[in-house]
Amino acid sequence: MNDARLERVLALIDAANAKDPNIDVSEGARQPRELVYGRRMSAWLDQLSPGPSALLQIAARGQHIRRWEVPRDSYPATREGYLKWRSYLYGFHGEHVAALMVQVGYEDAAVQRARTIIQKRGLKTDPEVQTVEDVACLVFLEHYFENFAVTQDTDKLIAIVQKTWKKMSDRGHELALTLPLPLPEPLQGIVAQALEAG
Repeated sequence: MNDARLERVLALIDAANAKDPNIDVSEGARQPRELVYGRRMSAWLDQLSPGPSALLQIAARGQHIRRWEVPRDSYPATREGYLKWRSYLYGFHGEHVAALMVQVGYEDAAVQRARTIIQKRGLKTDPEVQTVEDVACLVFLEHYFENFAVTQDTDKLIAIVQKTWKKMSDRGHELALTLPLPLPEPLQGIVAQALEAG
């Protein structure tokens, strides 16, 4: 029964993310962006944590559920605006995943646990929360960092790389250092500088 519920809720998360009007054109495919993101989260989770719990699988897949409905520009283009946006999204994603879990029959304790993981409560102290954070950082570094980097100045980019690194566990660091990042030479230098300074 647990496996059936897990498969159903993952399918519902995918169905929700398949409605994303934004298209990811990487890797030769044209698919809804958040659908691609969720599947990338699941793929990295399998590498980072063999045999993850059902709730960890749900939290990873649902990290960005329906994110396009709350665009970044709906908040001020300031550091404070960014933090408010991220804080709102933690609750937004947790609420939508929780509703799908209830729909397929998960008990309240399991629903609340998944919300805790999605909302990143207990980073550095809760192993499952830390795992999802590592997964999110690895997905970002592998698939999104290069395009993101061209929108930032060097000093800001160094600070962002340092903050990302500090949020990760030692195991996350090990895997990040194995990534065959297709970074241009200037970006490789920036990453090296950030990690050396951090």
